Parts: sequence; structure tokens; C-alpha cells
Amino acid sequence: MMANTNYPSETGQTGSTSTSTANGRGKNIAIGVLAAALLGTWGYYLYDKSNSTKQIEYRTVAANTAMSSRDSVQGLYDQTLVRLDSLTGNNNTIKGQLSDKESEINKLRGEISKILGNKKATQADLARAKGLIATLNGKLATLEAENARLNGENQELTASNTHLSEEKQTLETNLQTTTAQKEELASTLDVASTFTASNIQITPVDERKNGKEKVTTKAKHVDKLVVSFDVENRVAKSGPADMYVIVTAPDGKVISQPSLGSATLTTRNDGEKPFTYKTTVDYETGVRKSVNIPLREDNFQTGDYKIEVYQNGFKIAEGVRTLKKGGLFS
Repeated sequence: MMANTNYPSETGQTGSTSTSTANGRGKNIAIGVLAAALLGTWGYYLYDKSNSTKQIEYRTVAANTAMSSRDSVQGLYDQTLVRLDSLTGNNNTIKGQLSDKESEINKLRGEISKILGNKKATQADLARAKGLIATLNGKLATLEAENARLNGENQELTASNTHLSEEKQTLETNLQTTTAQKEELASTLDVASTFTASNIQITPVDERKNGKEKVTTKAKHVDKLVVSFDVENRVAKSGPADMYVIVTAPDGKVISQPSLGSATLTTRNDGEKPFTYKTTVDYETGVRKSVNIPLREDNFQTGDYKIEVYQNGFKIAEGVRTLKKGGLFS
């Protein structure tokens, strides 16, 4: 007898098991596909992130490199400017030469400053700036060499000028000595050229109506006093020589005769003195010469007439002649 039961039959169980297995396999495949897709997404994300990081790092390195290059070029340029300022600071000679090259140097500085002022300057631009700086330094080197040459020449000139100044001082000292000696010699010769007078005579003369002359000592008969003496000098040059005669009357007054050229004489020892008469003699060196000087007066006084003769500022002769008062029948 067959019993009734709620358990499925064997056939039903087999079919149901196959279906369940198929469903589980599909589910597993779906999960695998999803997992693979997820892994792929994360892989791409990680790869992309890695590439982005590398790009950022590359750009950072490039920026740092560019900044470093700019700073390096700027440093070179700053050093060049310092060099230029040092070279031209207090050197007037270089300043003069710089004015000739000023347009070239200013042009280089302008181009360099323009590149360094450009924040977007490329490595090629910075390389060009370095080249321009090198060119500028080359011009400065030329100026420095010229400066050194000029400084050397200036030192030589300074030494030469010092030597010349010393020689000049020596020459001036010698010249002063020579001039002093020359002046002393000239003074000595000047004094030595003064005439020596001898044989001085003062003769009172009475001029008669018949033209004859007679020596007299009576004052009222004297028409002239004739002063005569000899002069001689071995140093004095040949030629005209002036001599001055001072006649002092018995009353102590110097006789003045404007018609005979009376004036004032500057003497070496006695200062200014009025003189009575000036005469010029033609003298020959070393030859004794006789001099005769007639001195006229309207009315000669009774007493002593003093005669002084000056030449070259010195008194060379002196004498006195006494005139007497005439008698009742003289």
C-alpha cells in the first residue's frame, strides 16, 4: 500500500537542483564582472592620479629650474652692474670713454633688463640674457684694461712730474742763488764803476771887458767859479756819464740855476739833495779824463763856497773856495 507523503518525488528534486546550480553560476559571473570593472576603474584612477602627480612634479621641477636659472642670470647681471659702477664711480677718464660707448652699454642693459623683467621668459630667453651679460662684461673688461693702462701712465706721469718738480725746485734754488750772486756782482760792479776824482780845484775868475780872464779872490770881482778835476775808472763802461755839482753859498743855501738844469739828485748815502748844475762827460774805460765846469753867479758873496761833485749817486769830489771882501781901491 502506498502511503501519502508531502516529500517531493525524486524526479522533481533533480530538476530543481539543476536550475539552482545554473542560477548560482550566473550570479557568480555577474559578481566577477562587477569586480573586474571596479578593479579596472580603480586601476585607471590610480594610473591617472600617478600621471597627474608626475605632471605636477615635472612642472614644479621645471618652474624651480626656471626660477633658479632666472636667479642665476639676475645674479650675474647684478654683479656686472656692481662692476660697472665700481669702474665708473670716481674715474673721470673712464667716464669720458664710457660716454663714447654709452649707447652700446645702455642698449645691452635695456635688453637684459627686459628679459629678466619678463616673468614668462623661457630658458632660451635666459640663455640669450646670459650671452648679453657676457658681451657687456667683455666691454667692461676692455674699459678695465684701458683704465689699468691709463693708471699706469698716470703713475709714470706723476713720478715724472715729481721728478720735474724736484728738478724745477733745484733749478729755482740755483737760479735764486745765481740771481742773488748776479745781483750782488752787479751791485759790486755798479759801485765799482763809480769814478774816482782827483786834483780838484776851484778857481774864481774875473772876466775882463777885453776878453781876458784873471784869477781873483775878491768876491765882487768874481764872475765865475771854475771847478776842475780828473776822473778815472778801470771798470766803468765807455760812454756818456752824468755828474752833478752842488754849490753851497756862504749863507748855507744851495745855488739853484734852472737854466743850468738844477733839480734834485738821489744819492746813495745822503738821500735826496738839490744840485746846482748837471754835466755829461764822454768817458773811455781806463782813461783819465779832465773835467772843467764853469759856475756863474750874478753876485758872489764873501765867504766860503762849498763845492760837491756826485757821480753814480756817490760823492766823488769836494772842495771849498773862500772869497774875500775887496778893499777900498781894489
